[in-house]
Amino acid sequence: MRPANELNDYLEGVVGQRVDEALLLRALTHRSYSYENDGLPHNERLEFLGDAVLGIVVTDTLYREHPDLPEGKLAKLRAAVVNSRALAEVARVIDLGDFVLLGKGEETTGGRNKASILADTTEAVIGCVYLSAGLPAAGTFVHHLLDPLMRRSAALGAALDWKTSLQEMAADSALGSPTYEVESEGPDHDKTFTAVVVVDGRTLGTGVGRSKKGAEQQAAENAWRALSEAVGVTETDGSEATEDTSDAPASSV
Repeated sequence: MRPANELNDYLEGVVGQRVDEALLLRALTHRSYSYENDGLPHNERLEFLGDAVLGIVVTDTLYREHPDLPEGKLAKLRAAVVNSRALAEVARVIDLGDFVLLGKGEETTGGRNKASILADTTEAVIGCVYLSAGLPAAGTFVHHLLDPLMRRSAALGAALDWKTSLQEMAADSALGSPTYEVESEGPDHDKTFTAVVVVDGRTLGTGVGRSKKGAEQQAAENAWRALSEAVGVTETDGSEATEDTSDAPASSV
C-alpha cells in the first residue's frame, strides 16, 4: 500500500493545492479496515457527499455543452459517466487502489481492484477535495478524471445503452434479436455474473459483472464492437462529436 501523501501530491498537481491529510486518509479508509481497527472512521459519508458533487459537476457540464439535447439523452449521457464501472476505470488509471486501506478479508480477495470499492473511493476523494478546497477545486478534479469519458460518451451517441445499440445494429443488419445467457457464482452477498450474448447463432460477446445488468451491458458492448468491425461502423458514426484525449488523466499517481 502506498502512503496517502503521495496521492495528496498528485491532487495538488491537479487542483493547485493540497487537501486535508486526515480527511484524505478517511476518504481512503474502507469500512472493512474500520471494522478491524476499533471502528476507525471510514469513507462512506465522504462517498455520499462526493456522489452529490460528482452529479452536479457532470450534470452542469452536460447541460451547458449540449444545449440541443433533450432531457432523456442528457440523462443517458450522465448515466454513462456517473456509474460504478466508469468510476472504477478512472480509479485504475490513477492507481487509486494502491492507496486504499482495506481489511484483511478484502485484501486477500482482491479488494484493491474491485469496481465497487474503487468507485466508492473515487467519490470519497471527490468529497474530500470539496471539503478541503471547495466546489471549484472539486470540479477541476472531476473534469480531470472524467472529461475524456464525457466526450467519448457524447461521441458514442446511441451506444450509451449497449444492449439497445446492439439490438439496433443487429436489426439493421437483418441478424435478428440478440439473446443473452447469464450464469452466476459465489455466495448471495458476493455474486459474480457472467453473460454471453448470441447474435445470429454466433457468440459475439462475453461480460462479467457484480450484477446481471452490468454483465449483460458489458457483453453487449463487446458484441457491439465485434459486430461494428464486421459491418464497418465506427463509434462516432452519426455524431458530430469526436474524442479528444489531450487532457486525459495521468496514467498513474
